[in-house]
Amino acid sequence: MDAQGLIIFLAIGALAGWLAGKIMKGGGFGLVGNIIVGVVGAVVGGYVFSFLGIAAGGLIGSIITSTAGAVILIYIIRLIKRA
Repeated sequence: MDAQGLIIFLAIGALAGWLAGKIMKGGGFGLVGNIIVGVVGAVVGGYVFSFLGIAAGGLIGSIITSTAGAVILIYIIRLIKRA
């Protein structure tokens, strides 16, 4: 991965984390927090989408996959914090 690819990867992660925070009524997690939530959400979303047989390609597909995974991640974290 070159520098440009890394910057795009981190930007998608930040955007996905921010969107997930807005969807889940959390606001946001700061820049670094959004990137972490978005990147981990991309992994979770990729796994869930492949399990369901859904393919999302391109930049918009990456953002959707990452955001969906980040929403799932935040939901699971909130369930664990309540227990």
